[in-house]
Amino acid sequence: MSNDFFAFLSRMKYIDRWALMRNTEAENLMQHSFEVALLAHALVTISNARFGTELDADKAAVIGLFHDASEILTGDMPTPVKYYSTEIRSAYKKVEEIATEKLVEMLPEDMQPAYRDVMVVQDGQEELWKMVKAADKLSALIKCVEEEKAGNREFTKAKEATEAAVHALDCPAAELFLSEFLPSYRLTLDQLK
Repeated sequence: MSNDFFAFLSRMKYIDRWALMRNTEAENLMQHSFEVALLAHALVTISNARFGTELDADKAAVIGLFHDASEILTGDMPTPVKYYSTEIRSAYKKVEEIATEKLVEMLPEDMQPAYRDVMVVQDGQEELWKMVKAADKLSALIKCVEEEKAGNREFTKAKEATEAAVHALDCPAAELFLSEFLPSYRLTLDQLK
């Protein structure tokens, strides 16, 4: 039996994001997944410290690392296509689920439960996945802010839509991140303290 799981994961660096838009700086799936993990950990930490939740920040980070792993097999579906209709979104969600399961099945059987636990929504983990979803949207918003900062107006509408999507999540930790931490992303290196 071939154990291809980690070799496939290493290919995340070849999956480009934002394919339909002119980018001043390319972003690949591996970079995005790292940022989502970092932000998911931050959001859970914020939620625990400021809003009294008792969620597992470390687990949120690991879920963030794997949240888009299925795209190794499916590619990155552009947002306008992915969310064009409920039928397309539903069909693509099913494709993502099948791709995720195919990836998990590349592992030896005794390792599959541990990876399925962080790659597939489990009962009782809904709040963690909500934080990862918020982190995913924040990562996209940060990309838009950085592109605008570089003078790329191509991302203006995407920034507005993504910020609205963050607000629609009704996630207090994400709202706090927007007000307390996002403004620093608009600064130059010399302006950061």
